[in-house]
Amino acid sequence: MDIAVAGTLASRIHQQLRHDIVRGRLRAASKLKLSELQQRYQMGLAPLREALARLCGEQLVVSADQRGFWVAPLSLQELDDIAKVRVLVVNEAMNDSIVHGDAAWEAQVRQALDALAAIERDLSGSTTQPPGDVLDELEARNFAFHRALLGACRSPWLLRLQDMFYHQAERYRYAALPRSRDKRFSLDEHLAIADAALQRNVIKACRLHDEHMARTHESVRAALAQHLQTAAVAPSARARR
Repeated sequence: MDIAVAGTLASRIHQQLRHDIVRGRLRAASKLKLSELQQRYQMGLAPLREALARLCGEQLVVSADQRGFWVAPLSLQELDDIAKVRVLVVNEAMNDSIVHGDAAWEAQVRQALDALAAIERDLSGSTTQPPGDVLDELEARNFAFHRALLGACRSPWLLRLQDMFYHQAERYRYAALPRSRDKRFSLDEHLAIADAALQRNVIKACRLHDEHMARTHESVRAALAQHLQTAAVAPSARARR
């Protein structure tokens, strides 16, 4: 197979696998059997293995020598660690982005904010969980907005780390959705963050962004704790029957 074609296939299956892991379609801690993945995604073994290796690097998949691959497990300890380190990465990247952003960066932030605000306004009065395709669109626009804020950061490494931590946090948000009481359509918070960033107020923008992430973290953590407790009780209940 041509190297360029193999790379394209690996990139495509990498995106599909990451999407399904983040959204819980491939369950946390479940074994990833290569034969089943080949059939599910209609993909050859070589690009599939390359994609899984990439996901191991992103900590979404874990592997053991000669034993195969598993979806990475979920834990409160990891969630807390992700939140703590993500704040450090985002603050550093946002500081650099706000200081060095130009008119094109400002336009990108405004465009991403407008797109996110439109869907958040539509959902703000809802008391039920939106359907999956709407949630996916909301998440895509949320990512685009937060990424736009950092768009003028000059460090590719910081941006790569931000993307990795964002997708890790996104995975936990999806896992918590069924039990979350807080829908977190955070329009006012996003507007305030963007306003501070566009006014070049680094300290205020970083503080508001920290508070925004902390509120989401608290909501996700509470829902995940309930989920993990329920999951732990279920096997015990079955064993008593």
